[in-house]
Amino acid sequence: MSVLTDLIYEGANAVAGLTENAVNAAIEKHGTDKKVAFPDTAYCLPTIYAATGVKVRTLGDLPACVGVQKSLISNKEDLGEALNAGLATAVGAEILEALKYAENENPYENETGIGFVSDPIIRSLGVPLVTGDIPGVAVILGKADKPDTAVSVIRDYQSKGLLTFLVGDVIEQAAAADVKMGLEFRVVPLGHDVTAVIHVVTVAIRTALIFGNTQAGDLPALLQYTKERVPAFVNTFGALDSVVVSAGAGAIALGFPVVVDVDLGENQVPGALESVTDHTQTVGRSLELRNIKIKVKELPIPVAYASAFEGEIIRRKDTNTEFYADHNPVCELVISANKNEVEDHLIVIDGPDIMSGTDENHYLPLANIIKVYGEKMQPDFESVIERKIHTWINYIEGVMHTGQRNLFRIRIGREAVEKGFRLKDLGEVLYHMVMDEFGNVVDKCQITLVTDREKAQKLLDDTAMPRYRARDERITKLSDESVDTFYTCILCQSFAPSHCCIVTPERLGLCGAVSWLDAKATVELTPNGPSEPIPKEGLIDEKTGRYDAVDKVIAKATHGAVESVTLYSILEQPMTSCGCFECICGIMPEANGVIIVNREFRGLTPSGMSFGELASMTGGGVQTPGFMGHGRQFISSKKFVAAEGGPIRIVWMTKELKDDVGDKLNKVAKELYGIENFTDMICDETIAVDVEEVINFLTEKNHPALTMQEIM
Repeated sequence: MSVLTDLIYEGANAVAGLTENAVNAAIEKHGTDKKVAFPDTAYCLPTIYAATGVKVRTLGDLPACVGVQKSLISNKEDLGEALNAGLATAVGAEILEALKYAENENPYENETGIGFVSDPIIRSLGVPLVTGDIPGVAVILGKADKPDTAVSVIRDYQSKGLLTFLVGDVIEQAAAADVKMGLEFRVVPLGHDVTAVIHVVTVAIRTALIFGNTQAGDLPALLQYTKERVPAFVNTFGALDSVVVSAGAGAIALGFPVVVDVDLGENQVPGALESVTDHTQTVGRSLELRNIKIKVKELPIPVAYASAFEGEIIRRKDTNTEFYADHNPVCELVISANKNEVEDHLIVIDGPDIMSGTDENHYLPLANIIKVYGEKMQPDFESVIERKIHTWINYIEGVMHTGQRNLFRIRIGREAVEKGFRLKDLGEVLYHMVMDEFGNVVDKCQITLVTDREKAQKLLDDTAMPRYRARDERITKLSDESVDTFYTCILCQSFAPSHCCIVTPERLGLCGAVSWLDAKATVELTPNGPSEPIPKEGLIDEKTGRYDAVDKVIAKATHGAVESVTLYSILEQPMTSCGCFECICGIMPEANGVIIVNREFRGLTPSGMSFGELASMTGGGVQTPGFMGHGRQFISSKKFVAAEGGPIRIVWMTKELKDDVGDKLNKVAKELYGIENFTDMICDETIAVDVEEVINFLTEKNHPALTMQEIM
């Protein structure tokens, strides 16, 4: 192993020297009090914080970190010691990248890479990672001798839905081949310097901190978590130098195998560092090393189909055909039918098809009617299937879907149409995905796509709208009191092993993606899956929503980590959070109420903390009285912090949230408290963030929380 360890130490020592010189130069230029931080994170310099528990805030904190870096480099002829030197390289890379941000708030502004990946982005990736929509994380480093090689590997990962990070000249090789890049395509260029690889390392490390409740300073627990729960690996292209080898050692220390395309001979470490010189085998071996199983969806359509295209934006100038509620009647409807009313795999196009290069074909109506039959099919599952249409259509390369029911927009790009994409292909996608994901309850499926304006309008008026109204009326009547069963959801336990959601009609999963009907359908579809029914029995406390049956299930589901939860309290044994919540709610004692901030908000709240800082106190499957992660739609529920008084306790929330849930929240406030336009009483960041100014606004508006019983 001497050649390998010598290379690791050579690289680690070189980075240590470079780091020390860079820190000294920065201090000489700016002084020790100069702030140093990555943007939009609660974890300062995450690698150093996770390994040592120290939060680096100024340049003056960095010399001690350089000392830690050097202490990890023993130069001993031992592979384990050499891997520690790899971690030292990671520490050095983090410091060097942080110095870029100390010098310039946006050092990647004019680069092809994005640099640091913020906490909210990591939290937004939580759901697709736990559901398997993102089955793994690939890191590609270097420059391929033949550009087509790198492009082929990148596109293969993209087609399989992996999240792929690029570092080095491979970025240009991908760009030259028109590989679609960006977070929305799950191919993310980080930067050209090898030190930019730290930005994917910190993603893994913050995954442990955010979702796994790994404690800062507990390095063994951190390394165990990343190895067991973060499905990442590294591919390198081109000749290896000592710094790249040392960075690879750091990846191996985190549990991420490294596959190189040069022959290392006897210096290979089976399962950790392997040579694959045949690039057609690179993807397969990399996935095998991390035991990543890909469920390939081979569909008979002329464009690619993968979850990696879910975030693709089709601009107006690139649009060939658009189905849009603002211009034409549109609807998408799933109907349960009798066996003899459904002809399996029948796809009917009634009206004009998509045409290539014709302006008059740009806007079309679309009534998308999906008829299904199944012995186990239930009317409640219709809306569950309907909500999946949005995701299924967005997986199509060159097609974008927003909205739902009778208020959607579908844009089909010119490039997709030029490749031959037509309405029948849209029908094929819908048919195959219904049968793939709901085959347990659907035996036959028939697709009808109506683009004739009069017929589409008639279907909208006579069939779709009455069914929507009937469903809405039934759903509004669903309450926690009207059902006899709640459900668990443990999807996120792959990252947060001590977390379990309790889903009720009035409290959806905190990620916002799992409603009571979704959980009910999940139990029917996969009885041994992530959801389990809980009989609503053994009421202990009606006010807080505590049940003996829920406590027993929560203790079992979290393996004893959590013994009891309440459903309606933020102060008494609140529900745990995994970390991928849409919003976080926290007590604001000065105003005798609560504040709510959504994941997308980048500013500070009246608590003096950002979303990320608030969230860092709440995730990882722990109970934190006074803080609670939740979905957006829970805000307008009658059960929202009901034990503390309900939605009337909301004193501050972001403007974006007010606009989003305002109508429903006002309706609930009118019904519960007789208050008109309650959201006008709620402060937001456009009005005030300073505590005193917030209270002045609440006083001026005579907000009821100010005169209620003390919340704490």
